[in-house]
Amino acid sequence: MSDKQTKAVAEQFPGGELIEAVSIDRLAEILKAAGYRVTVAEQNGALQLMSASQGVGFSVRFGNAVQDAAAATDPAAVRYLDYTHSCVLQVQGELPMELVASWNRTKRFARLADHGPFLALEMDVIVAGGVTERYLRSTIELWDRLIQEFLLHLRNRPVLAEQQTDSRTTATVASAPASAATAPAPAAFVSEGTDSAVRENGTRERALAQ
Repeated sequence: MSDKQTKAVAEQFPGGELIEAVSIDRLAEILKAAGYRVTVAEQNGALQLMSASQGVGFSVRFGNAVQDAAAATDPAAVRYLDYTHSCVLQVQGELPMELVASWNRTKRFARLADHGPFLALEMDVIVAGGVTERYLRSTIELWDRLIQEFLLHLRNRPVLAEQQTDSRTTATVASAPASAATAPAPAAFVSEGTDSAVRENGTRERALAQ
């Protein structure tokens, strides 16, 4: 989008100028304005924002950077086309298999992934193409709501585990008659093959005796 197009579209929105890429400092200020405490941290050589919602910590990881002259001379001036809200929790005990699948099947906007003893909730935010600051604030509000639903989803672990156990029990009971019906078939096959071999060997022995 050209500068003229950006300006023309921005005039149609009361939320202010369109943001086509966002810097770490600017997003930190938007989070602070929304009432979040924010710190900048470095992990694996990349800067990210650290904050918390509902008493649970989360991070903001930045994705594709805009290549411009300012970014080459000042790392703090780097602007990004997208970023990801990420909340990683370590869960003790066995996780029901349905926990992740049920979230991804019934929830929108954020995906849940199982990484061994860790659960990762992530939501991508795309800035490329032009968005308003009000839009970025609305994604922060959405993320806060998703964390609330995520915590509620985790509290339903016993229910999901019970449903998983019931489904396994039902599957076992349902498959029992089929197993009983098919079990004689291999035995009959083996028995039938053994009788044929015995009859064949007996015929050969009688032929040799003659």
